[in-house]
Amino acid sequence: MGTQALQGFLFLLFLPLLQPRGASAGSLHSPGLSECFQVNGADYRGHQNRTGPRGAGRPCLFWDQTQQHSYSSASDPQGRWGLGAHNFCRNPDGDVQPWCYVAETEEGIYWRYCDIPSCHMPGYLGCFVDSGAPPALSGPSGTSTKLTVQVCLRFCRMKGYQLAGVEAGYACFCGSESDLARGRLAPATDCDQICFGHPGQLCGGDGRLGVYEVSVGSCQGNWTAPQGVIYSPDFPDEYGPDRNCSWALGPPGAALELTFRLFELADPRDRLELRDAASGSLLRAFDGARPPPSGPLRLGTAALLLTFRSDARGHAQGFALTYRGLQDVAEDPEAPEGSAQTPAAPLDGANVSCSPRPGAPPAAIGGAVCWLREKGPRRWGLPGAPGEAGLCGTDSPEGWPCPAPPGTPRLRVLPRATGL
Repeated sequence: MGTQALQGFLFLLFLPLLQPRGASAGSLHSPGLSECFQVNGADYRGHQNRTGPRGAGRPCLFWDQTQQHSYSSASDPQGRWGLGAHNFCRNPDGDVQPWCYVAETEEGIYWRYCDIPSCHMPGYLGCFVDSGAPPALSGPSGTSTKLTVQVCLRFCRMKGYQLAGVEAGYACFCGSESDLARGRLAPATDCDQICFGHPGQLCGGDGRLGVYEVSVGSCQGNWTAPQGVIYSPDFPDEYGPDRNCSWALGPPGAALELTFRLFELADPRDRLELRDAASGSLLRAFDGARPPPSGPLRLGTAALLLTFRSDARGHAQGFALTYRGLQDVAEDPEAPEGSAQTPAAPLDGANVSCSPRPGAPPAAIGGAVCWLREKGPRRWGLPGAPGEAGLCGTDSPEGWPCPAPPGTPRLRVLPRATGL
């Protein structure tokens, strides 16, 4: 990456998180229908037990019958990963989405990702076809070898757009809701490329845009919809040090109900405060040592000010909370200290790595993914020829790229990395 491109990328990383122009505060779609609030579905605790929705796909194996593999109910005795005497899809290793073990195929494949329609974090609008003529999102664009979902969101937020789309692991496009009116949805499984900047996030696919509302992970906002979701700054990336963010919450009604779907702060110096917007009085305060209650929290105020501050060392996943306005003003008593936190699924260091084909020249930008017999995706160079696919189901020890099946050419040739 050249010096100018690198400076541009670093400038993007440290831009203040501005409120998007024209964004309707609290516009995140149907938070009450979502079963996941982490971008990789690590918090999924639903009951889908096949790799496809509504009975489609292959049946999952029971987690108490997979002791021969890395993950089973025996490896999760306290249930922090959601494993047990069931065969529901889970994400115990911090992969890009929930998965499960299946009966081994002749090709040696013994696990599959699960396509779960209800497991998409609010603010993610779906996977869209992008043929490039015209582009699915018509605003500015850029590429980066360190792309994450939030890097793209921040870029489009700075440009004043409502939507951000990630594609092919390293490309970012901006647009508005009018673009989606003519957009064409693709199967969710088409957005299967890992973000070059984060192994636990998906950034669209080949000719496929994963589209988000830019309000996800913003540092400020005025939320007036009847219900919605507020994420910690920089979400779904970890929040950074010295963050000082605030959100005004005023949905219709006489009271508020908050439910924390995720809460992981680094230490007691990283603090979230809930204050009455009219009087400024402190109603609740939570930090890395004092998490919020696990169930709904009712507050007898119609307008709330949330402030979050992290110290110079702050660095953790953060929080996701849903809210809704209530007509009933009954307020919950203050929750006792020491309530249980939602644990984060750890990354598994036992995943097998892939290596490029011996003697192959290094790719200009890396990030394609291959799958070996062991569970877990890992990066390596992009395919060297147009006929080679980036996603492989090979069980060869080198993890070489496989030829693209007939009739599935690359839909778009994206530009070389420019550093956003």
